[in-house]
Amino acid sequence: MSGFPKKLQKKLKNREENKALRKLPEQNELIDFATNDYIGFSGSKLIFDNAHNALEKKGICQNGATGSRLLSGNHELYSNTEEILANFHNSESALIFNSGYDANVGFFSSVPQRGDIILYDELIHASIRDGITMSNAKSYKFKHNDLVDVSRRIGRSRNVDGFDNEVYIVTESVFSMDGDIPDLKAFARLCQENKCHFIVDEAHATGVFGNSGVGLIQELELEDTVFARIHTFGKALGCHGSVILGTSELKSYLVNFARSFIYTTGLPPHSLSVIQAAYAELKTTSEIEKLRSNIYFFNQKVAAVNLKSFFIESNSSIHCCVISGNENVKAVALHLQKNGFNVKPILSPTVSEGKERLRFCLHSYNTKEEIAEVLELLATFVQN
Repeated sequence: MSGFPKKLQKKLKNREENKALRKLPEQNELIDFATNDYIGFSGSKLIFDNAHNALEKKGICQNGATGSRLLSGNHELYSNTEEILANFHNSESALIFNSGYDANVGFFSSVPQRGDIILYDELIHASIRDGITMSNAKSYKFKHNDLVDVSRRIGRSRNVDGFDNEVYIVTESVFSMDGDIPDLKAFARLCQENKCHFIVDEAHATGVFGNSGVGLIQELELEDTVFARIHTFGKALGCHGSVILGTSELKSYLVNFARSFIYTTGLPPHSLSVIQAAYAELKTTSEIEKLRSNIYFFNQKVAAVNLKSFFIESNSSIHCCVISGNENVKAVALHLQKNGFNVKPILSPTVSEGKERLRFCLHSYNTKEEIAEVLELLATFVQN
């Protein structure tokens, strides 16, 4: 067997020297301020039982999809689930992908064409960046949530190299590393005025915002202004997979050209049944209101313990305390973990150097006492 390549060894060594080497964590019994399970659906026995019973009632006993959806894996539950998703999210059509990563890579690598322009927020998710990298379109980042910068870049993008360009503008409704929210109404208006295609990743808004957790685009009644919406199921929905919402033409195009959809085995029937059960539970659950109450309490407590200057402003489930330096933020996270709280440090290069932070994910099942205790503890470490 040949030795491990020296170039790769060097890259690992550099990560280690920068205190940024990633390792897979072990499961723990700490109080959860780390997972994306915002409303506790991943451990819901009701959803689990409902999904299983629905399959049993239909006489479905199948562990795998058997192939890609275009070959043998397009199980009858797919069309039913996509119809449910389209209706729930007030969309003409819906197309399920195996993950949010697959959806973003599939969309951005196939939809924008050569000569087109993609304008993306500088803090956009890695999966969108990867899809953009695979695209033949030109791409330019704009300053985070900065509509003036977006407008300026739209002006520069028209008729570049003699093309009558399509311009795609992409943002997230809730940013995963900051927890903040752009002015989506202003973005939508800007896109309409300039005939740009607006794309919004709703991964961290699904199950948190809007009636029954429909997301921010529907809460703001902007569905008709958005070219494509991406919702993922691995966060608040507590299951797996994702969906791209848009027109029937967009769905047909993705079925024909999105390689991450075409060349992969489909989700098994059980996964589809869990998605259906989770969406049904969204309509009646009280967990969303519990989560919103905890978000409000968290922000009140941050101010009460004089930590507001350390936190990025957020009304979502994600709250970040900026502590510069990989060593520093890891040390504070370790202190919190030793005291029973699972709070994760986010290190550079995942975030920009100097913007390292503790990332608190809030849940419906966190108690007010737990929130108060972890913030009071954090205040002793940060302020001292």
